[in-house]
Amino acid sequence: MLRSPRLPAKPLRGLALAMALAGQTGAALAACPMELAVYQEPESGATIDFYPGRTATVTNAFRMVFGNGLVLEGAVMWDAEAPRSLGLVTYGCPEGDATGAELAACTVWQGAVYSVDGEGRIDQMPPEGADAPQSLLFADLGRAVRQSAAYEAAGLTATPWDAFSLSGCQE
Repeated sequence: MLRSPRLPAKPLRGLALAMALAGQTGAALAACPMELAVYQEPESGATIDFYPGRTATVTNAFRMVFGNGLVLEGAVMWDAEAPRSLGLVTYGCPEGDATGAELAACTVWQGAVYSVDGEGRIDQMPPEGADAPQSLLFADLGRAVRQSAAYEAAGLTATPWDAFSLSGCQE
């Protein structure tokens, strides 16, 4: 599905909105550890809830939750060859160990994850134990979700954009 010619304005509007929301929540949530952070995407209302990772290779684990109840699983890992945080979002993966082909078939998105602080500085996503940043950017996430099997299977009507702002901290 092609987007309207307004596409270039949406990323700028979404990033500006995420930055504004980050400024509003910054002081109240500054001490939230990454593994308890909750982020929200302002246009679709999708949230990302982080929780402690379960393996040595996963530096962050999360669930992406949509208003209709769809839950996608996600993880962030560090690439040993290029020092950067790389994310993966999946839908309907088999339980337990999955083969490479099975993982590829259930992957909705994979790409770089960046943190954005209250001053607008972009960096790699911090690991568990570090303070949660004000915003996260999941490069090209919105397009990937829209083109995934999860979008139609779950009946989604709103596509998240790539910027999520810190909105809470789990207790």
